[in-house]
Amino acid sequence: MSGFASRAAFEAALADLPRPDGAASTAARARQNDLTKPPGSLGRLEDIAVFLAGWQGTARPVLEQGRAAIFAGNHGFVVHGVSAFPASVTQAMVANFAAGGAAINALAGASGLDLRVVALELDRPTADFTAGPAMDEADCLAALNAGAAVVEPGLELLVVGEMGIGNTTAAAALCARAFGGRARDWVGPGTGVDSEGIARKVAVIEQALALHGDAPATPFETLRRLGGREIAAIAGAVLAARRQRVPVVLDGFITCAAIAPLAASVPAITDHCLAGHCSAEPGHTRLLESLGLDPLLSLGMRLGEGSGAALAVAVIRGALAAHNGMATFAEAGVAGAL
Repeated sequence: MSGFASRAAFEAALADLPRPDGAASTAARARQNDLTKPPGSLGRLEDIAVFLAGWQGTARPVLEQGRAAIFAGNHGFVVHGVSAFPASVTQAMVANFAAGGAAINALAGASGLDLRVVALELDRPTADFTAGPAMDEADCLAALNAGAAVVEPGLELLVVGEMGIGNTTAAAALCARAFGGRARDWVGPGTGVDSEGIARKVAVIEQALALHGDAPATPFETLRRLGGREIAAIAGAVLAARRQRVPVVLDGFITCAAIAPLAASVPAITDHCLAGHCSAEPGHTRLLESLGLDPLLSLGMRLGEGSGAALAVAVIRGALAAHNGMATFAEAGVAGAL
């Protein structure tokens, strides 16, 4: 079972994380060193293959069943003018996903990923977190379980993404709460707000951080107070994937912020994660450093939707193609290593 029956079950899962198969990783590294190339000459492609070997428990990992899961949610604090777009755009974009017209549809298809879109009560935004917790315990648990539900047996790779007007504000609040710093250290333009919009975002986050400052700094409590349904769902999906030893490719600032409360408490939560890219949102570089993740791509993307992570899957497929398809020195009849 992927889900969490209670807050305690979520916390217990986070405290007992599976580790990669060390023997499989060692065997995969040995294969890399025996392929017809100088050792290390394929750079991070070699590391990616070894990473996947450890989580799949085999020296010859494959990627036949990959999924992109995109979670959508709305936020009560958008009444404070923190976004360039109204909350109704979230629903409109979900409809675009369903119609196949979004960037994630094109990029998931190009990378050979099954696409799942999970809309989370878009007609019932979370509460305004400047006045109280964004979610009660039941709402937060339901969102975590909605994320966990996308992790099904047989899955070999999970890409996570999001859609939610205003959610860069929630993401910045989560980062400040998890890793410290001032609100302005984490805030960026998001969908394209001007300097006045950024100032409103900073003020909203500062108000929320002050209101919730005395609350327990646990991952669950931070998510339910400052997150959103789509953000909690990403956290649930990442933790459920870890329980089933499924590697995860994170997208941009918001998806990485979703696991910030978990990583602040249990840094090893990122061990089965790859950062697909570094987005143009200013806080993302700082966040990746805090998470200890080195992005695969840096293309100036800032769309969200899982788009950068889906594109990075092409790199992962290339790593596996080289790992499994190249000849060893013995197979090629080449005498000795290069």
